[in-house]
Amino acid sequence: MPQALWLLESSPEPPDEDAYVALFHLCEWRRAADAGMRACEHADASHPTFGLRLGNAMLSMLVRFGESWHAWGVFAKMPDRDVFSWNIMVGGYGKAGFLEEALDLYHRMLWAGVRPDVYTFPCVLRTCGGVPDLRMGREVHAHVLRFGFGVEVDVLNALVTMYAKCGDVGAARKVFDGMALTDCISWNAMIAGHFENHEHEAGLELFLNMLENEVQPNLMTITSVTVASGLLSDLEFAKEMHALAVKRGFATDVAFCNSLIQMYTSLGRMGEACTIFSRMETRDAMSWTAMISGYEKNGFPDKALEMYALMEVNNVSPDDVTVASALAACASLGRVDVGIKLHEIATSKGFIRYIVVANALLEMYAKSKHIDKAIEVFKYMPEKDVISWSSMIAGFCFNHKCFEALFCFRHMLADVKPNSVTFIAALAACAATGSLRYGKEIHAHVLRRGLASEGYVPNALLDLYVKCGQTGYAWAQFSAHGEKDVVSWNIMLAGFVAHGHGDIALSFFDEMLETGEHPDEVTFVALLCGCSRAGMVSQGWELFHRMTEEYSIVPNLKHYACMVDLLSRVGRLTEAYDFINRMPITPDAAVWGALLNGCRIHRHTELGELAAKFVLELEPNDAGYHVLLSDLYADAGKWAEVARVRKTMREKGLEQDYGCSWVEVKGDIHAFLTDDESHPQMKEISAVLHSIYERMKASGFDPVESYSLEDKEVSKDDVLCGHSERLAVAFGLINTTPGTSIFVTKNQYTCHSCHGILRMISKIVRREITVRDTKEFHHFRDGSCSCGGSG
Repeated sequence: MPQALWLLESSPEPPDEDAYVALFHLCEWRRAADAGMRACEHADASHPTFGLRLGNAMLSMLVRFGESWHAWGVFAKMPDRDVFSWNIMVGGYGKAGFLEEALDLYHRMLWAGVRPDVYTFPCVLRTCGGVPDLRMGREVHAHVLRFGFGVEVDVLNALVTMYAKCGDVGAARKVFDGMALTDCISWNAMIAGHFENHEHEAGLELFLNMLENEVQPNLMTITSVTVASGLLSDLEFAKEMHALAVKRGFATDVAFCNSLIQMYTSLGRMGEACTIFSRMETRDAMSWTAMISGYEKNGFPDKALEMYALMEVNNVSPDDVTVASALAACASLGRVDVGIKLHEIATSKGFIRYIVVANALLEMYAKSKHIDKAIEVFKYMPEKDVISWSSMIAGFCFNHKCFEALFCFRHMLADVKPNSVTFIAALAACAATGSLRYGKEIHAHVLRRGLASEGYVPNALLDLYVKCGQTGYAWAQFSAHGEKDVVSWNIMLAGFVAHGHGDIALSFFDEMLETGEHPDEVTFVALLCGCSRAGMVSQGWELFHRMTEEYSIVPNLKHYACMVDLLSRVGRLTEAYDFINRMPITPDAAVWGALLNGCRIHRHTELGELAAKFVLELEPNDAGYHVLLSDLYADAGKWAEVARVRKTMREKGLEQDYGCSWVEVKGDIHAFLTDDESHPQMKEISAVLHSIYERMKASGFDPVESYSLEDKEVSKDDVLCGHSERLAVAFGLINTTPGTSIFVTKNQYTCHSCHGILRMISKIVRREITVRDTKEFHHFRDGSCSCGGSG
């Protein structure tokens, strides 16, 4: 080769065409790309045009080397082209991924009057399947029949593959069934076509017909069927496939072993998959990836990362699927440290341009509470699919940035059609912010897309209406949803409890049981919470015992916290304390916090201090528990202890208030932060509140409940509440017509002072005001509240 190239470049006269053709064939045969390109440059310099033989030889070599652009230059200098020339270009462009260009070349070939041959159609049909372009594929099918190639096995096999790739498996099967002569490739194409279109049972049935017709399956057949059999949840059939492969001598092939691993991981049989992996003499990147992906999808993310670490130790280079699977495991475990290293690998190897990797990065950063990093990845993605947008919207929700989630959803609508997952995330954002009007718009989108009964969408809609206080809409949604699951019932139960209707929740639970629905842990958390708020002790005990005795549900910490809260609220504090001491599991902060809250309500300082000791050991930086202790001391008149607690909070930086309330007016959400005066209508809001306070004072109601502490007036409610809901209600009063109900959502609890003020406002302005805080709904009307509190 070097001597031939030296002779070519040192010769004073260019060699004849035969010499060039021989040299190009030699370079192609030996895969000598550098020498071939040098020979091309020499030929290009010495020939203004290329003859048919020389041009075809150059085209064949250049396409083999993936030099599509140089091949186009040679093709352009060929005054004469035959069907071979066109076939090389069409096939070359298709293999290089220039699918639209390949189809355009095919049309140009027909316009040039060149008759396609048996090699043309497989190239063109593969390209149609790759786009995929069913309309074009059907047109080429017509050409196949017109030019008389309707009986050629290779062409018909390509037709079967094209139709399957384009999603028309019925047309593919029609072509297959009409073939007079079939080979193993025909059967493989049709079987794979069924599998690719999620018709696994039809594919396996065809495979059994293949065996009955005594057509010998090859490695590709067995591999394809093995992977698909894992998706049918039929372990016995999967084992039969394993045995058949061993019998036919495929058991040592790496590709087949990889398919076996995929099959067993799909069935959740990680033990068998691990055994196959450990016995493999040779493993490739796909082997490791199959194990990593299998562990991650079967709920063992820690094992997935261990396997990835072993892959690195064995110096096996990961591919894009490996990185994506490992990132999914990082997302589950919150291992942002490993995720950052995988991000660096993805960037260095160019995997970041693959959408599956970018999407995995989005999810990893979002679930690891690094939403800024997720935004950065999303921003620089060259293309975004529905998974990208859905991950971003769900990521914003997960990081308590629900307004950003809705903003993202609005932008998505201009580019990508949302799916059910997208709608679920967007509806969750609406529910969290109380965005009823926008939630209804999304509901309309759901109906137009025909997704109202898909997956979790019905429950997401139900959750929206429940959390927005729209009990009528919620009941209509619940009634319209035919196939209710336990989640549907739980959402409604939680809604009744949040609205203070514990008695209705119990009746609804009885109705749930009558339908045959089996309650779960969440059901009993809602029911016990309802009993607690309604003071129904005997009903609470009965439910607690039924949970274990009738439904074999082992109580968790939430159930115990509900029972402690139930006993504490009604003043049975000693019984609640004894109950905690008898718990078979170690109580958490919520359990002790429930007792502390009960001691605050009933002013039992000694037991409250004991509960506070435990709760603050478990949650030393929780502002809410410090406030409960402060309130306990304040109610007992122990101002020195109040000062001590507040000093501790200041030292720990726990007095910083992040209170925020939202109100929806004319379809727009307005947010109000504590002590934030940036709203353009703040002067009007302050004036309205001042006027209301004056009217309250005139009627004998002091809107601020203060205590003298070290010669300073300090409101105990100011410690945590922030009073942001007052601003939201005042804004609603200004910007809505008289008589309009006002719905406010708050990210903290409603203090006694705000509760009393809102109760009075509802009486003064004769409006219904609903506040949904972190604990419950408060429906204020004519000076009273649904929770029964007096403020």
